[in-house]
Amino acid sequence: MADKCCLLGLIILCSFLRGSEVDDPHVFCSSGENVRLPCNNALSDCTSTTWNYNRNLGTVELIKLGIKNEIERRERLSVGSDCSLNIKKVTKEDYGSYTCRQYVNGQQQGTDARVYLHFLHVSSSSSQTEISPGSSVTLSCQLYYYGVSCDTLVRTEGIQLIWVNQAGVNLQTDARYQILFSSTNCIITLTTTLLNEDHNREWRCQVKQRNEQKTSATYTVKYSDYVSNSKDPSTTKTDISTQAIIISAVVAVLAVVLVAVLSVICKKRPDNQRGTDGSVVSSVKDQYEHKGTYETINMFIPTTPNTNEQTDDVTYTEVTASSKKQVQIDNNHSNDTVTYAAIRRTE
Repeated sequence: MADKCCLLGLIILCSFLRGSEVDDPHVFCSSGENVRLPCNNALSDCTSTTWNYNRNLGTVELIKLGIKNEIERRERLSVGSDCSLNIKKVTKEDYGSYTCRQYVNGQQQGTDARVYLHFLHVSSSSSQTEISPGSSVTLSCQLYYYGVSCDTLVRTEGIQLIWVNQAGVNLQTDARYQILFSSTNCIITLTTTLLNEDHNREWRCQVKQRNEQKTSATYTVKYSDYVSNSKDPSTTKTDISTQAIIISAVVAVLAVVLVAVLSVICKKRPDNQRGTDGSVVSSVKDQYEHKGTYETINMFIPTTPNTNEQTDDVTYTEVTASSKKQVQIDNNHSNDTVTYAAIRRTE
C-alpha cells in the first residue's frame, strides 16, 4: 500500500513539473529578427531584475540588477521598462532557456520566471554551384529547441512545421513535392526536382502554434548561369519595337552617308576635267611652289621674204615670269605671260 502511495506521489509530481515546463512561455524566432522575452515576476523597479541564460554549457549571467553584464552579446541586449529582455538580430547561438529573477536587498523575491527561445533555420543539401534546372534538391527546416522535447511541443503546444509557397499555400498536398516531418529532431524536409522557372522562386518554412504563425524562414532558388527561355509578352513586344527603331536609325544614317559620298564624287568629276584642260596652269603653279624665280623667253622670226619683195622685219618675243611667291590663278587659267613685238623696216 505504501509503495502504491509513493508511486502515485511521483506521478503527480512529474505531472506538476511537466505542466510547469509547458506553462512557461515559448518564443520562436529566425535569423536576424528582434525578440522580446517577457519577465513574469517583474517588480515595479527593474533595477532588481537579473537575467540568466542556460544551454548545455552552464548558466551565464546576462543582466545583473538591471545592468548588462555579459560582454559578448551586450550590444544586442537591453532591458525593457517592464523588465523584459530584448535581443536584437537573433542568431542560432541565442536559442536556449532564459530565467528572470528578482532580488531585493540581496534576497531573491518569488520564483524564477523561465522563457524558452527556439530558433528556426533552413538549409539546403546542395551547394550553390549544384543548383540548376533538372537537379534534385532537398531543403531542411529545423527548429532548434531547448528544455522540452519536440514531441512535447507538438502535443501540448500545438507546434507545426509546414512548407508553403510564395502565396502562402501549403505544399503538403502538391504532388511535385515530397515533404517529410521528423519529431525526433524537429525537422521537416522538402524534396523536389528543379525547373527552369524555379529561378528566384521562394519556399518558406513556417512555425505555427495552435494555427497561429510565430516565425518563418525562407529559401530562394538562385541559378548562377540562368538564361530565361520564356519572356513576358509585353517585354517581347518592347524588345521588338526597340530593335525596329535601332534598325531604322542605322538605315537612315547609312542613306545620308551614301548621298554625301555620291555628292562628293559628282562634284569632283568637273574639277578633274578642268584640271586636265588647265594642265599648263597646274604646271606653272607647281613651278611656283617648288622652284625659284624664273623667266622663259620664246622668240621667233617670220620666214625670210623673197628678195623681190620689200617687207618689214617683225620679231616676236614671249616672256613668262614667275617667283616663289604664291599667286592666285583665276578660272580663265591666265598667267604672267607678255608678248613683245619688234618691227624693223628694211631699206
